[in-house]
Amino acid sequence: MTQSTQIGDGTRAVRAGLPEASKNDPTLPGPVFAAHFHLPGDVSGPYTYGRDDNPTWTHLERAIGELEAPGQEDVDTLVFASGMAAISAVLFSQLKAGDVVVLPSDGYQVFPLVREQLTAFGIEVRTAPTGGDAQLDVLDGAKLLWIETPSNPGLDVCDVRRLAEAAHARGALVAVDNTLATPLGQRPLELGADFSVASGTKQLTGHGDILLGYVTCRDAELTASVRGWRKIVGAIPGPMEAWLAHRSLATLQLRAERQNANALALALALRDRDDIEGLRYPGLPGDPSHKIAAQQMRRFGCVVSFTLPTRARAERFMESLTLVDDATSFGGVRSTAERRRRWGGDDVPEGFIRFSAGAEDPDDLVADVLRALDEAAV
Repeated sequence: MTQSTQIGDGTRAVRAGLPEASKNDPTLPGPVFAAHFHLPGDVSGPYTYGRDDNPTWTHLERAIGELEAPGQEDVDTLVFASGMAAISAVLFSQLKAGDVVVLPSDGYQVFPLVREQLTAFGIEVRTAPTGGDAQLDVLDGAKLLWIETPSNPGLDVCDVRRLAEAAHARGALVAVDNTLATPLGQRPLELGADFSVASGTKQLTGHGDILLGYVTCRDAELTASVRGWRKIVGAIPGPMEAWLAHRSLATLQLRAERQNANALALALALRDRDDIEGLRYPGLPGDPSHKIAAQQMRRFGCVVSFTLPTRARAERFMESLTLVDDATSFGGVRSTAERRRRWGGDDVPEGFIRFSAGAEDPDDLVADVLRALDEAAV
């Protein structure tokens, strides 16, 4: 059942993807564990083999589609085993040798590995930063433009509508990584993108206990090609993960409101400190990305970034935190942070901190961070 565009985000998140009510049936059916299904005679019907489809995926895919594009009957969502599986499905189903793809130079840290693989397949890869819509300068002749906004971990924002219009005018497809924003933060298809792609591992499901990815698309032919790639590669989620993800969507709006409010509270508390540099949060007035973010985003996400003077200072800060886990990823109900340079894949300073605000009481969280900063300075 597709939800009306007139209802609120919380109502939509709670109801999304649920089957029609039937007496004595559960409101959210449990996971269907099946490698195969009864299939006498000719092959027909939606469920034939477990690598192709599963009833639990169907409920989740409908739910995500309702969040990404409310009221749009022509939208399809496909779920994957991870965010990278979803990203790879779009890239490798749409590109072939001789094609040109434009990627963000400041995107997710796995992209250098993706670039190596694309290049090995004979695909030309061009890169440009997210900020300032710099990808416009390298669009000519491209088959696909990949946008990541806000970028991870630098939190730059680009004008999706402007880039999409320019790309389509040049005959290119447009994919937007919507992981950091979530569908409650922005809806890339409404801004002109052909694909909205995300890791459901992060704020979408929000508990740090499953890996998941998805692709949402309005064009049936494009969807079919991505579905075909999923079938060939077998990058499918388990039914238990899909069920847990659907269950978690019901609290997405509640979690996002608290987490995003905590992120803003933290950014405001850090704004005037002289022991940090490069504070970024798109929802912070005065942030370089705030103006365009306010035009295309309804919520600004749960991630704040800033830089401490040295690696040692950053490590002391991390060790002094008591309410924040030193862990990678972001979007969970428990706040996490990390010195991002330890991975080696991001072009950031040694003291760069990516901070993901959780659902703790804001006063407690801010106090813990400020105390840890003070202790790290000693």
